[in-house]
Amino acid sequence: MVIRSQSVPVTTAILPDENATLALGAALAPAIVPGLVITLRGELGAGKTTLVRGLVRALGHGGRVKSPTYTLVELYEVSRLNLYHFDFYRFHDPSEWNSTGFRDIFNGQNVCLIEWPERAAGRLPPADLEIALEMADPGRHATITARTPAGERLLAALPPASS
Repeated sequence: MVIRSQSVPVTTAILPDENATLALGAALAPAIVPGLVITLRGELGAGKTTLVRGLVRALGHGGRVKSPTYTLVELYEVSRLNLYHFDFYRFHDPSEWNSTGFRDIFNGQNVCLIEWPERAAGRLPPADLEIALEMADPGRHATITARTPAGERLLAALPPASS
């Protein structure tokens, strides 16, 4: 279920199971355009990679979608998009960002999905959309916040809650 706030660009979603998390990612797919920066926050196991998997598969990727915890980044070339999935969990200090060479990827042409963005605090460009996932019983809750007009368009693309 997706619930919209009327006063701020925030949407919340109740995700009772993995399929609902995949569906939320898939619902974002039609509005994905080059240049977007989307951050994903949440504890280990909160569903960040599952949401990315739903998005990437909805864009047409038929292969495996895995967490880039050890590789730091995975590239998916789908639907004429270069989609970069980052995971900065292994960063111990935000300054580690400086030696990665990732800065050039954030060029306004690629889509960047970032897990654990707080581990590169102050180094990343501003997010268009922030997604915070929290464990709940059952499932997860997602809070989705638009930070730019492009982020607001993504929020507007989500289907409203069914009554």
